[in-house]
Amino acid sequence: MANFFLIALLGQLCFLPFLNAVTSSPKVQVYSRHPVDSNKDNYINCYVSGFHPPQITIELLKDGQKIEKVEQSDLSFSSDWTFNRLVSAPFDPNSKSEFACRVIHSTLKEPKIIKWDPEQN
Repeated sequence: MANFFLIALLGQLCFLPFLNAVTSSPKVQVYSRHPVDSNKDNYINCYVSGFHPPQITIELLKDGQKIEKVEQSDLSFSSDWTFNRLVSAPFDPNSKSEFACRVIHSTLKEPKIIKWDPEQN
């Protein structure tokens, strides 16, 4: 009986690094590809990382409305089995519009909305 408990304890310790990945909330970064003052065509990026399970909704917003034509990377994962994805869309950083990223994930009680701050870029 003692051997059974020892084996069970060792099994749990082996899988301990993966237990955190079972549910992990997304980290969200919103930034532009190029500096605001450059004359290059620019993109708004929303990079979401560190989440598990992999089912997630990532939306870019312009003045609170979903931007329909976005590009998104393939879903990739890190060595700790959490996932990440990049979503981007062309935008004019000099417009008076407000840009943000909305993330919906099972680990969040409500959607996470992160606004783009041109000063933080």
